[in-house]
Amino acid sequence: MTKTIGILVGSLRKQSYSKIVAQTMEKLFPESYQTKVIEIGDLPLYNQDFDDEDQAPASYQRFRGEMKTVDAVLFVTPEYNRSIPAVLKNALDIGSRPYGQSVWEHKPAAIVSLSPGTMGGFGANHHLRQALVFLDMPTLQQPEAYLSNVTQFMNPAGTEITNPKTLQFLQAITDAFVKLIERY
Repeated sequence: MTKTIGILVGSLRKQSYSKIVAQTMEKLFPESYQTKVIEIGDLPLYNQDFDDEDQAPASYQRFRGEMKTVDAVLFVTPEYNRSIPAVLKNALDIGSRPYGQSVWEHKPAAIVSLSPGTMGGFGANHHLRQALVFLDMPTLQQPEAYLSNVTQFMNPAGTEITNPKTLQFLQAITDAFVKLIERY
């Protein structure tokens, strides 16, 4: 049976490191899995009035509809100021509303955080985990994925991951995530 993995990237930059990691990981899933990156950059800030007045923007409706079609979610994110980027938090909020209609509930999740620095997005990873607990998403515990010094495992142009040990690590994360998904 085909499983669909929704991928949410926490960076909007065209050549973001998070996008490169996400593109690499898309290729690591088994053939029986489909992946799709779900756009979050066009989502206006969440405002409950939109839902209360039955005037949710088309982008909210598109996003919620796409999230309902996925079986699991892979979050790939940088760290901004020791937390997750606002665009990712906004997507979580939009998907969790209106109350009682969350698109997140019971969907397995995995988090890969990264940074060009030495912390590997540790703060972002753990803040995101806190939100996923509340959203009732069973989240991959091991291996934990904090990618430090991200530019050091890419090609000189910074357009793809070429370091064999990093690719091996990303495959181990993907394999563990597939095992989690298969349990649900």
